[in-house]
Amino acid sequence: MIDKNPLISIITVVYNGERYLQQTIDSVANQSYKNIEYIIVDGESTDATLSIIKKNSNHISQWISEPDEGLYDAMNKGIGMAKGVLIGIINSDDWYELNAVETVVNTYLEFPQKTIFHSNRFDVDNDTKKIRKFNPSNFKFKYYGMTYNHPSMFISPREYKEHLYNTTLKSLSDYEFILTAFLRDPDRFYYIDQTLVNYRLDGISAHMGFLESKKEAYLARRQAGMSILERVFAVIFGSLVRLFYPIFKFLK
Repeated sequence: MIDKNPLISIITVVYNGERYLQQTIDSVANQSYKNIEYIIVDGESTDATLSIIKKNSNHISQWISEPDEGLYDAMNKGIGMAKGVLIGIINSDDWYELNAVETVVNTYLEFPQKTIFHSNRFDVDNDTKKIRKFNPSNFKFKYYGMTYNHPSMFISPREYKEHLYNTTLKSLSDYEFILTAFLRDPDRFYYIDQTLVNYRLDGISAHMGFLESKKEAYLARRQAGMSILERVFAVIFGSLVRLFYPIFKFLK
């Protein structure tokens, strides 16, 4: 019989994240659903990050501070520490809506056979102004990029037993991970048509050059098992969007 009050793990990876980390922690601590295991993985920050973590220790189940090999190595560490039936990963500058976990749990209880739950998100700027609501689609995800971004997802540990994040990719390992799962079995996904997370548009991928990002996306698609024809189409499609973005308003 399925547990009606399942433990949910949430992971935050942080390095020198003093500017927004408190907002992220508050969004987890103030969730309407309370059976949450909150894990923070810090990469030996040199700013006030550790002070913020220690100040909020009553809201944090586990935390570590040690060197890592980058974002995805730190995410894998957090996954190894997690004990929940679903794992959410929220960046140290993003935050959840207050009913996010409750909404995911209710959906999980209704559809326990699903292993990847994903939702809409609000994109926000550095001043916390909500710029747009972003709704994912399969086409955009396969051929444009990481529209199913990881802060809007809660994933079963069963998925991570099959495949962890690839630490050789700089910024698109989450894309490679999710695309691999999607190409293997899209029926494992469940789309929640609600906006559950606020995503700040200032991550690693935002600072990559166009050619570098397209190269990494090509590698991610290849490693995920996408056919060469689809990979070439994705490169062409992404380049056209870049050149003629105003025409592609549906991507907003």
